[in-house]
Amino acid sequence: MKLEARIPAGDLAQKWDNHRFASKLVNPANRRKFTVIVVGTGLAGASASATLAEQGYNVKTFCIQDSPRRAHSIAAQGGINAAKNYQNDGDSVLRLFYDTIKGGDFRAREANVYRLAQVSGNIIDQCVAQGVPFAREYGGTLANRSFGGAQVSRTFYARGQTGQQLLLGAYSALSRQIHSGKVTMFNRREMMDLVVVDGRARGITTRNLMTGELESHGADAVVLATGGYGNVYFLSTNAMASNVTAAWRACKHGAGFANPCFVQIHPTCIPVHGDYQSKLTLMSESLRNDGRVWVPAKQGDQRPPAAIPEAERDYYLEKKYPSFGNLVPRDVASRNAKEQCDGGKGVGSTGLAVYLDFAEAIRRDGEATILKKYGNLFQMYEKITASNPLHEPMMIYPAVHYTMGGLWVDYNLMTTIPGLFAIGECNFSDHGANRLGASALMQGLADGYFIIATSIAGYIGASSLQPVAATDPAFDESRKNVADRIHRLLRNSMRGPAGKVTVDEIHKQLGRLLWDNCGMARNRAGLEAALEQLPAIRDQFWNDVYIPGNATDINQSLERAGRVADFLEFADIMIRDALAREESCGCHLREESQTAENEAKRDDANYSHVSVWEYQGEGEPPVMHKEPLVFDNVTPSQRSYK
Repeated sequence: MKLEARIPAGDLAQKWDNHRFASKLVNPANRRKFTVIVVGTGLAGASASATLAEQGYNVKTFCIQDSPRRAHSIAAQGGINAAKNYQNDGDSVLRLFYDTIKGGDFRAREANVYRLAQVSGNIIDQCVAQGVPFAREYGGTLANRSFGGAQVSRTFYARGQTGQQLLLGAYSALSRQIHSGKVTMFNRREMMDLVVVDGRARGITTRNLMTGELESHGADAVVLATGGYGNVYFLSTNAMASNVTAAWRACKHGAGFANPCFVQIHPTCIPVHGDYQSKLTLMSESLRNDGRVWVPAKQGDQRPPAAIPEAERDYYLEKKYPSFGNLVPRDVASRNAKEQCDGGKGVGSTGLAVYLDFAEAIRRDGEATILKKYGNLFQMYEKITASNPLHEPMMIYPAVHYTMGGLWVDYNLMTTIPGLFAIGECNFSDHGANRLGASALMQGLADGYFIIATSIAGYIGASSLQPVAATDPAFDESRKNVADRIHRLLRNSMRGPAGKVTVDEIHKQLGRLLWDNCGMARNRAGLEAALEQLPAIRDQFWNDVYIPGNATDINQSLERAGRVADFLEFADIMIRDALAREESCGCHLREESQTAENEAKRDDANYSHVSVWEYQGEGEPPVMHKEPLVFDNVTPSQRSYK
């Protein structure tokens, strides 16, 4: 596997402009001759589909739902970062670039991150033009907040759920192109395989989730916008349909998978209640603009929070990080919450939560002001927990939220397979070992609105692409392989359910194995044990899992089984990657590598690289390749938020 990042030469601030000028163009009249497949309809996929169709390409767009939507976060108020500096508090493209690089613990490419910061302002303008209702101050200017890891207010937010509001803007553009006939929308389809012809990505095989039919779709380029792999842990803030299948199937065809052990643990999630809660609900990081995080000062203090006086409360983030306080990055907040819980100061029935308290903010600003900011989140929290955050503190709990690993891509967002692109959370490139809050929306929309069109034109303009029909033997072979895999999944069920395990039971086993051994705290012994235990779980899945129904009808158990089968394979490289990275960075604390104050301790001399894994076949260990990370504009240093 050859890794060519294709970073443009020249000064950092000029790289993107120079690259766009040097890239090949496709005549507007010729674009209608080419077809692009976009898989996924979250922020990245919807914006890419709309933009490419507006350019004149024929676009085929696929989603697993009944209509275009995202599966990244179940509910969030969140926001989107942009270096607009409306607040005049010292923000700039350079500062957003540096905060993102530093927030990712210096494990991302300079060029990609600077481009992201550079186009961030354009994203806000684009969304405003599409009618996204960003919150506003009385003066009529857009309102923004500070999110963890930044001392400036650059996070633009919408009332309600910002992620959904931004989608409405992207979907309005997408719907317009569907109406014009430039986008053909395929709902309730799941990508089951990538089709490669003469070394290039030329199509996909999908399953119609309503009829079970396997379908072939050809194109001149394929764009994956299928999100991350956080659901490998079972419990995460993602909708259950989020999966790794599309990316993993591409990996099996030769696409490198980069930094698979990098996941983000979000510190503002409602605590798990027993073994049967299927999903954690994301609470916005914006809450930490006004809420104060604390635990009882004494271990094992089970008194209600109102009964614990101020003198017996430990506002540990404010004490430990006086400059940033409650607005430290997510990885720092999560790791410190775990540290408090491990030390016996956790609250709630599980002892795995910490308090997020709004009492001081309510005294300062009044209930009406706080409800105006966070009312929807308070309402959701109360419905789930029967606790009103106006009267008693929230309980928050670290859980998997986002993944920074993904398909390796070059500066053009193209994978190691020519013609296959990955955008948004599906690729690895922009966040390093940790993602700053509100940067997911920034990256997804940057990739979809402003980058992928240049990349697609550059690829098509520089390639001699011969027409490929869906009757090509490569499509027949792909459908056969998919059908064989489905048959293999269903073969146990022919003998009936007696003595068999469910898909979710296997998924929970896998998730617990990874959470315990490949979560926030990792060590060699635990990772090696996980690597040894994983094959047994995989064997149990293939030998004992019971899947009711058949392959020719709606069968959500079969859908979940296919995704869990891929998670079981993917988990192997995830653990191997964590084992190979003998340093701490971001939220990924290798217990063998930490400072005297229990902070992450990087090893820049040996691990300033991207780990890229190449699939070698079923049962064979993958091969790791390395892309060196070179820092010409920033100097990697021990992160400090004090």
